[in-house]
Amino acid sequence: MVAVRVGPDLSMAVVASPTYLAGRGPILHPRDLTGHECINYRMTGSGAMYAWEFERGEEVLTVQVPGAFATNEPWIMLQAALDGLGVGYLLDHETAGHVREGRLVRLLQEWTPPFPGFHLYYPSRRQMRPVLAAFVDALKRGRIR
Repeated sequence: MVAVRVGPDLSMAVVASPTYLAGRGPILHPRDLTGHECINYRMTGSGAMYAWEFERGEEVLTVQVPGAFATNEPWIMLQAALDGLGVGYLLDHETAGHVREGRLVRLLQEWTPPFPGFHLYYPSRRQMRPVLAAFVDALKRGRIR
């Protein structure tokens, strides 16, 4: 298999509105999330709730967070966090503008390091279909982003 990078590194962001955070206990460690209302992501195929993943140095944690609200749409998760329904776990680029403008507060940033972004994987066969070859070539040349 051959891999072609199709985007930048990504990172997750743990966020909550100032309204939600007012008067609640601090969130200084991922385990603190178990005492908060969190906005869960329900995986479409299995229906299971996504466990939030954290890493700081050599320490790696997976936290199954509590929360009455669950969706499989990131934009709904973002709106729920903005509305003060709980703590959200979304891609950083989805929340960055709201954090900059003070509508959301980013939490646990030291626990959400960047990870490799999206890649296109395809077989390394010699007789690649022309459409795929043109697409891969455009990706490599930076014509598609």
